[in-house]
Formats: sequence, structure tokens, C-alpha cells
Amino acid sequence: MRQVAAVLFDLDGTLLDRESSLLKFAGSQYDRFYRDLSVINKEDYINRFIELDSRGYVWKDKVYNSLLKEFNLRGMTCEVLLEDYMTNFKYTCIGFPHLHEVLVSLQQMGLKLGLISNGKTRFQMDNVKALGIEGFFDCILISEEVRLSKPDPLIFQKALEKLGVSAAQSIYVGDHPEKDVSASRKIGMVGVWKRDDYWQNADADYIIENLNNLLSIISEGAMLHGKF
Repeated sequence: MRQVAAVLFDLDGTLLDRESSLLKFAGSQYDRFYRDLSVINKEDYINRFIELDSRGYVWKDKVYNSLLKEFNLRGMTCEVLLEDYMTNFKYTCIGFPHLHEVLVSLQQMGLKLGLISNGKTRFQMDNVKALGIEGFFDCILISEEVRLSKPDPLIFQKALEKLGVSAAQSIYVGDHPEKDVSASRKIGMVGVWKRDDYWQNADADYIIENLNNLLSIISEGAMLHGKF
């Protein structure tokens, strides 16, 4: 029977509650630039920011350019708002429930931990540090830095090489059905989908509702179902 040697995670939507964090950030940004943004209702600014962000799949230069045009904000520039986002988003980062407890438990099991995230290196690492989780990971790969991005199998393989484990010994946990779950399963990892109601379903080995569910999968479920 194979043993679990490593657990790897996605960041946004898996460890970082990006939706709650973004809502908090948009409100704080409005307050910081109230003098220039007060021509807009705060709730309207927040809601439109979230819509244009499109769950993080639209980079913020486009988001802010659209906001400035739509609301005719002549006193602001995209560059100022974007730099504020890059600098201050980390202060509004919110982790999902049980984040630290689960990482501690996985470490105590003797498992190696990895993190693979698409995004800009400085920004994502700031967020990892803001959550207080950097020290838990034996390997952190950010797409900009390694010039690979999910769902490219090479980024998963690179992480496994750094951890010194095989795909068959490893679990990957993420919220995106294709970029996280399907991509990790294609190289032989066990794919765990952290359910996100935005997606109807995912072809995953396991589905979890919260991070805490992961512990029972590793200690009981995977063994019972013969996955390891």
C-alpha cells in the first residue's frame, strides 16, 4: 500500500479566501481615496470592482481602466490604483477557516507541503506571508517566477522534484476543476477539489467542503478507498 508523502495546495480560493479578502480590500481602497472616489457610491464602487475582477482572471490594470472610464474619474490614474492594490491587498488577506490548524496537523504527520500558484511573484508571496503560512511550506512555486503556469504539467512536476516525492505519493488540493484538479490528476497525483459553488462539479478523487475535511481523507478515506 502506497503512503502519502506530500500535500500540495493552490492559494487563491483554496487557502486564501479571495472573495472575502477582495471585498475588504475594495472597501478600504475606496476609503483611502475617498476624496477622488466620493463621486461614486461606495457600494457601487465595490460591486463593480468585484464584477470587473472576474474572480481574478482579469488583471487589475484592465479593471482600473474600466472603472475610471465607466465612472468618469478624471482625478485618478490607473497606475495609482494599481500600485495601491499591489501594496495594500496583503493587509486585507483572509484565510479560510482551520487554515493554520490543518497545516500544523499535516506537518505533525510528517508530510512535505508545497504550494503552487498562478500569479505575480511579489504579490502572491506578500499574500502568503500575510496569512502567516510561508514557514509551513517546503516548496512554493509562483507562475511568474518559474515561467510556468497551471494547468501546465511541468509546474506540478517541478514542485514534486523540489519536494523529492513522486506524483503517486502526492495530493493536490485546489478550487479550480481544470487548472487544479484535472491538471494534477493527469500527472498521477490524487486530486482533491475544495468545493467552489461557482463551478457545478469537478472530476476529483475527493471533494471537500472545508480544509479540515482534508485530514480525514488522509488518515482514513484514502486508505479505505485504496488510493494509497
